[in-house]
Amino acid sequence: VLIRGDHGTGKELVAQAIHQTSASSHLPMIEVNCAAIPEELIESELFGHEKGSFTGAHSSKRGKFDQADGGILFLDEIGDMSLKTQAKILRILQEQKFERVGGNKTISVNVRVLAATNKNLEQEIEDGNFRADLFWRLNVVPIAVPPLSERLEDIPLLVEALIEILTSKGLKKKEFSEDALQEMMQNHSWPGNVRELRNFVERMAIMCPEKIITSEHIKAFIPQSNNFQAANGRNTLLPYQADDFKEARKRFEREYLQFKLSENDGNISRTAEQVGLERSHLHKKLKTLEIIS
Repeated sequence: VLIRGDHGTGKELVAQAIHQTSASSHLPMIEVNCAAIPEELIESELFGHEKGSFTGAHSSKRGKFDQADGGILFLDEIGDMSLKTQAKILRILQEQKFERVGGNKTISVNVRVLAATNKNLEQEIEDGNFRADLFWRLNVVPIAVPPLSERLEDIPLLVEALIEILTSKGLKKKEFSEDALQEMMQNHSWPGNVRELRNFVERMAIMCPEKIITSEHIKAFIPQSNNFQAANGRNTLLPYQADDFKEARKRFEREYLQFKLSENDGNISRTAEQVGLERSHLHKKLKTLEIIS
């Protein structure tokens, strides 16, 4: 399973939901943030090491693949993994076998791998930073997590779930009024996605003494400079909150082609003629942007 989406969209939550509904939910999901581990340590972290295999290896250690045997391993930010490590990951996915660092014994495991990234892996492949064979091996079940600005209607459900989480951690239970939820849906773009929403809900729960949070509270805490008029209907193009030009262009292309495709009732040939593209080129772009499977 390959989970893709911008920073803060909730890719880890998707992985946790998959784990909770899986046959191995009784086992812990082993998580690895590939971007947070130094290159010289990631192999030891993933595959383990034998005693004396390098300076400081005073005892043998089981790696994450070993720990996840029989269950699920979640590789977050896999797009930041080096090509050398990618090759070893590919072997494990294909053969379910590996050797620890400094060891000769082949260890067999049965691991289901979930991977997540915020990077455009097709572009990374083109740039020589990601292996195409590993991409196709991971991309068996692709899941695209859209930015919160494209699913504002999810905010009430997300707020309800976040309040339950915060309450379970000891915060007093708060309620968001209908007008508060409407204010959050209509007048803020949420560039930080679900992560920003979570932080905001926690801030409101801590800072507001009243049990019921209203639109007036929301207006007081959301900076006016970030307000925007939300789209009225699915066919209105939303603002672009990408960090750079490449991501902004990708966001525009996705929204523009979704809009044009819906105008033509999903007919790719008519859409291609309307937007001035060859049908084959449009079909390829729709797949790259994950508008069609």
